[in-house]
Amino acid sequence: MAMTQDVTRGFESPRDRLRAEGLRVTAPRLAALEWLADHPHSTAEQVAAGVRERLGAVSTQAVYDVLNTCTRASLIRRIEPAGHPARYETRTGDNHHHLVCRRCGRTEDVDCAVGAAPCLEPSNVDGFAVDEAEVVFWGLCPDCRYGGQPGSSHRPEVTRSAVRT
Repeated sequence: MAMTQDVTRGFESPRDRLRAEGLRVTAPRLAALEWLADHPHSTAEQVAAGVRERLGAVSTQAVYDVLNTCTRASLIRRIEPAGHPARYETRTGDNHHHLVCRRCGRTEDVDCAVGAAPCLEPSNVDGFAVDEAEVVFWGLCPDCRYGGQPGSSHRPEVTRSAVRT
């Protein structure tokens, strides 16, 4: 299984992506999209901390509003691994899946071996027009598997140097 990076990076700026979707360009939206480009699979709380680090006081509700608006516009993708908080990523529009650590929740992208969506076909679609299959692989990340600090090297850190200005 090949690991991949965010395929949206470098193609369009967050400002251009917002405008292309007919959305107003606001500081919280820009900060959230930039945070997620640098910290894929972040929780809403992690995004909020990153936005606050860059902008100062921003309400949690404002960050949730940004995440919901950007998800509806397909600028970001929300994934919800069972038993873990929802996570957000800017990698959209391609066929990829996720690896999730059962212990620490670390989440990584995995390219689909088949390539075209959906890469799995149900035996009976009963009239549905299937256009996507969401696959989550579960296991233990290397840190948890080999006794290191669970997820220690993989959790997004909120530091001034980690957030674009």
